[in-house]
Amino acid sequence: MKRRRLGFWRRFAVMTVKPTIQMLTRRTWTGMEHIPADGGVIMVVNHISHADPLAVAHYIYDAGRWPSFLAKASLFKVPVLGYLLRANHQIPVHRGTTDAVKALEAARAGVRGGEAVVIYPEGTTTREPDLWPMRGKTGAARLWLDTRAPMVPIVMWGPERIYDPRTSKLKLLPRADVTIIAGAPIDLSAWDEAQPTAQTLNEITDHIMLHLRDMLVEIRGGTPPPLWTPRKTLA
Repeated sequence: MKRRRLGFWRRFAVMTVKPTIQMLTRRTWTGMEHIPADGGVIMVVNHISHADPLAVAHYIYDAGRWPSFLAKASLFKVPVLGYLLRANHQIPVHRGTTDAVKALEAARAGVRGGEAVVIYPEGTTTREPDLWPMRGKTGAARLWLDTRAPMVPIVMWGPERIYDPRTSKLKLLPRADVTIIAGAPIDLSAWDEAQPTAQTLNEITDHIMLHLRDMLVEIRGGTPPPLWTPRKTLA
């Protein structure tokens, strides 16, 4: 990404985030060639820690794109942070309200305008006990059906060593080994002619989450469990 195109606030974010991640992590990053150099793209990412947005933002930036995250609206209410998020073109998500549709509209406009929009399909850090991906929400599927933009999967392992959501413990030293891998765009051609019915959205969402889960095996090894369903969503 050309420095002259960043503007003051984006440059400020880079100068803040990059040194922080470099100080806290030892990085193994591969697959950047799968991230398109330009044009609208949807990036779907597994979510294991409150620390991982900084790591994946650094990764996407170093791949040559500016990431626009869908982030929970409460972050935009934090003094200073909220201003910085808006100045850097991040997208607030008002969960469980009628305003939630505005996030999808903003994401749709971003993708159609050539931006790299980043979505955590799970909507929050995974609740699966061993931090494998859990069943996702349908926002990424809706966005793809609306735009048909390439959907690039990104998986990571390691940010949970900085902040583990299961224990709420922050550990800054020693530096955490963080691995991030981007894969080729997910093949969603089975739904080329599909309409956004509930069944279609759920099928695409499960396909996305299983793809992320199987990619994560490349980093973690082992045998992953079936997609985990949060207790509150069980019938």
